[in-house]
This record gives sequence, structure tokens and C-alpha cells, in this order.
Amino acid sequence: MAEVKRRDSWGSRLGIIMAVAGSAIGLGNFLRFPAKAAANGGGAFMIPYFISLFLLGIPLMWIEWTLGRYGGGFGHGTAPGIFHSLWQKNRFIKYFGVIGIFGPLVIFIYYLFIESWTLAYSFFALTGKYTALMDQNSLRGFLAGFQGLERNQYFNSIGTAYIFFLLTFLLNIWVIYYGIKGGIEKLCKLALPLLFIFGLVLIIRVMTLGTPDLNKPDWNVLAGFGFLWNPDFSALKSAKVWLEAAGQIFFTLSVGIGVILTYASYLKKADDVVLSGLTAAATNEVAEVIFGASIVIPAAFVFFGPVDIKSIAQSGVFNLSFVTMPLVLNKLPLSAIFGFLWFFLLFLAGITSSVSLAQPAVAFLEDEFNINRKRAVTIFGIVSFILCQPAVFFLGRGVVNELDFWGGTFFLVVFATIETVLFVWVFGMEQAWDEIHKGAQMSVPKAYKFIIKYITPLFLFIILGMWFIQEWLPIIMMKNVSGADKPFIFCTRLGLLFIFITLVVLVKIAWQRKKLRGIKQI
Repeated sequence: MAEVKRRDSWGSRLGIIMAVAGSAIGLGNFLRFPAKAAANGGGAFMIPYFISLFLLGIPLMWIEWTLGRYGGGFGHGTAPGIFHSLWQKNRFIKYFGVIGIFGPLVIFIYYLFIESWTLAYSFFALTGKYTALMDQNSLRGFLAGFQGLERNQYFNSIGTAYIFFLLTFLLNIWVIYYGIKGGIEKLCKLALPLLFIFGLVLIIRVMTLGTPDLNKPDWNVLAGFGFLWNPDFSALKSAKVWLEAAGQIFFTLSVGIGVILTYASYLKKADDVVLSGLTAAATNEVAEVIFGASIVIPAAFVFFGPVDIKSIAQSGVFNLSFVTMPLVLNKLPLSAIFGFLWFFLLFLAGITSSVSLAQPAVAFLEDEFNINRKRAVTIFGIVSFILCQPAVFFLGRGVVNELDFWGGTFFLVVFATIETVLFVWVFGMEQAWDEIHKGAQMSVPKAYKFIIKYITPLFLFIILGMWFIQEWLPIIMMKNVSGADKPFIFCTRLGLLFIFITLVVLVKIAWQRKKLRGIKQI
């Protein structure tokens, strides 16, 4: 007879929607999205973006909500157990589910350090530490000194950054420690409304910037929106633009990671996943398309004009957030207040995402090893803290970029492909369609039955195929990595392989233990 273990649960429907939306709303909404749109055809980028949303993002969102709820009914909160529940006759499928723990863990160990920068800059804004800096070179030097990449007049070591990293790490562990309802749900119910309020204040301030330089009347907010949204339809001929749009949908909705599977596993069988999932996705899209596109690029255009804005838009996420935006805000009255609002908004977006990234590993220990929450979080905290150190101390050696590629890009698409094929072709489309609609307050349009079964998996295979054709060999051979950085990248890959193998071994041990104790594996 199977053991029955009481699992945590969400306190309300609003709680799960806010938590999933919080997981999705992150730094990418406010920085990655406007940069990608500006660099890939402006308004034309939204064509592949919305096609990817409707053919890839929303179907995957419903798949993951349904898979998570289904697996949670058997006491599984992570992909290995959920995959095994779907295909019990295949004794290897649970090992493919390891990616759903591996990916979030890898993202967590570098994302946390970046998240800590936003907390630090929130403090720096209020204390005026960088408000006197009025050019990009000074702010770049400030950022590099803070990150520990160089010693300069602003910082002589990584000590300050490490203090904020420790504080951010402890805040994350504290939230995770109090569980789904007492920790994550409470955080998201507080953080998301605050985030939207801060975002609205910043948008209003950007919209009222006017024309600071009367000699340059064309440097205004409307022209900034025009730069971002005027379509360059020739960009649609590039496969890269379509891949960038699909990648942004993965990134922004947190699909293909394994987090939604875990969050949805705490639902009850009769809980609606159709409307709840759609609401969470819509909340994220509002944060991205409306808020994300209305702050950085339009504000920067007002002060830097149509020539420099092109290089600024392509300068990367870190430069946009920690150099360009502080420079813009430093030119305004009440710069300390607006600087705090900007960086604390990013911190709120970051922490609601990072706690979600930790949950799959914690849930795996709880569900498959029958470990209580306190002990599971302690184990996770110790292990993840150790794993975070290379990202902190070898940032300048390409370690973060390497972790981001494997954890936040490649395996994300691989995992989404596996779960989609498993759901519609192994579990079966008819059974899957019925499972999606259990407890649903609205019906999924029938067209999505065809889309989920054929179009979504085909889309995923095309993305994977294009990546293998265009990028696989150069990445494996480290062709774009400097000779000095290659040893660090090689060691990072060995470390990732060790983490993956360790998770595979843990899955094997968990199933063997349950078998010995006579627990039916479902």
C-alpha cells in the first residue's frame, strides 16, 4: 500500500496565480525584452513574438500547469516523479525529468548574484553613492568596481558586493523555509502589487520627461517609443529574429524550466488550470509589453538621441540597467527616489523569480526522500551556497554566461520538447485534453488541440534543429572564448556535468528506497 504524505498547498487561487506570475516576471521583462525588441526589428519583432506566444508559450503554459497538477495528485512535485507517473512502463523516463531540477538550480546559482546587485543599487540610490556620476564611463567603472572586476576609486574589493549577495541569499532561504503558503505566496502577494505601483510611477515620470534639450526637439519620449516600435519588416527574413522571439517567450513565461510543474503540483485535482494559467501569463505580458517597453528605451532616447540609442539598446542587460538607467535618473530631480524605485522594482522582480527556482530542488528532497521542509531547505541552502561561489568570484571569466547558456537556454528548450512529446504523444492527446479541462471554468479553444499536438512540438524541434545547425559546434569548441577564459569555462562544464550526474544518482536512489519499502511508484 502506498504511503500517504501530506504535502504543502496554496492558500488561495490568487496565491498560485501571483506566485506563477512572480516566477515569470523577472529582470528579463524590464531589460531583456526592450533590448531584444529594439535590436531585432522594433515593432516587427512583435510579429514572431506573438506568434511564439500563441503557438509555443500558452500551449506550454497549459501543459506544465496540467502536468504539475496531475503529478501532485500522486505526491510528486518535480519532473522525475511526474514523468514517471505519465509513463510508468518506461523505467528511464524519470531520468529525463532530472533536467527539470537541474535547470532551475543552475539558473539559481548565478541569478542570485545578479539579483543582489539590484538590492545593492537600491541602497546606493538612497544614500547617493552614485548620484554624482554623470557619464557612462564613470558608471561603468562604478559597476565594474562593485562587481569585483577591477579596483578603482569607487571600490577596492568585491567585499561590498559579497555582503549584498549574502543578504540576498539569506532573504531567499528565509522565504523558501516558510514554504509554499507561508513563504512564497505571502512574498508574491506583497511584492507584485508593489512592483506594479513602482512601475506605474516610473512610466508616468518617463511620459512627462518632455524635451530636456530645446536645441534637440526630436529627442522626446514619443520619438523614443517610435524607435522601439517602428517596424523594420526586413528583419523578419532573418531566422535569428524568430529564434530570439521564441527564446524571449520561454524566458519571460518561465516555461520549459520545471518551476511551473512544481508550483502546480500543490494544486488540488479540481483546481482550474486553464483560467489560472492564462491569468498568470496575461499578468506577465502586461509587465513585459507595457511596463518593460515604457521605461528604459524611451527614457534613454530622450537623453541620448537616435544615434547613441542604437548602441545602448545593443549594449546588454547589465549596461541598460546599471549604467544607462542610473545615468538617465541622475539627470532628474529627486534622482535618489526614482533610482530606488527602479532598482527595488528589479529586486522585487528578481526575488519572486529566484525563490521559484529553488522550489523544485527542495520539493524533490521533500517528496522523493520524505525529508521535512526544514531539513530540505537546510540541505539546499548549504549546497546552493557553495555552488554560487564560482558565479560570484569568476564573473569576469565568462562563468555566468556559460551557466546561463546551459541552464537558461539550451536545456530549457530540450526540457520543453520532452515534456510536450510525453504529454501529447505518450500520455495521449485525448486523455491530455480531458486532464486540462478538469475543474476548468472556461474551455480551451478547440484549435489548441491541434496546436498542442502538432504545431508546438514541431516548433520546438525546429528551434532545436536551428540551434544545432547554427551554434552547436562553435559553442562546444569554445570558438568565441578567449584563451585565458577557456580553463574556467571547461571547469564550469565539468561542474555542471557533476551536478547533473549527482541528480541522476539521487533519482535512482530515491526510487530504489521506495521499492525496498514497498511503495508503489506512481
